[in-house]
Amino acid sequence: MEVINALGRRKSAVARVYVKEGTGKITINKRDLANYFPSSILQYVVKQPLLKLEVAEKYDIDVNLYGGGYTGQSQALRLAIARALVKINPEDKKALRAEGFMTRDSREVERKKPGQPKARRRFQFSKR
Repeated sequence: MEVINALGRRKSAVARVYVKEGTGKITINKRDLANYFPSSILQYVVKQPLLKLEVAEKYDIDVNLYGGGYTGQSQALRLAIARALVKINPEDKKALRAEGFMTRDSREVERKKPGQPKARRRFQFSKR
C-alpha cells in the first residue's frame, strides 16, 4: 500500500496526515501522540475514527499539524484521519458519517469590529 494523504481543518488549525500500513504509531510534528497531546481526552478524540473501525493497530500515521489551539488541532486531526480512512476503504464512510467524523465544523472566530470591545459586545451605554 502506498502512502495516503488527507487534510483536516477546524477553526484555524490545519492537519495534514500521511497514512501507511504499520503498527499503529501516530507521530505529530515528529513527536509521539502521547507527548504532543498529554490529555487523555484529546488522545481519545484523535483515535475515535480508528477505534470505530477497529483499525487502530493497522496503520502508521504521520501528521503535520499547525495553527489553532490544542482542542481545534485534535478535532482537525480527527477529521483528517477519518478522510484518509475513507480514501483507503470507501465502504467505511457510512459508519464514520453516522458518528459525525466526516463533517467539517466550519465555525470560525468572528472578527472584532471597530468601535466595539469585542465582535458583538458593545461598550457600556447610559443616557445620563
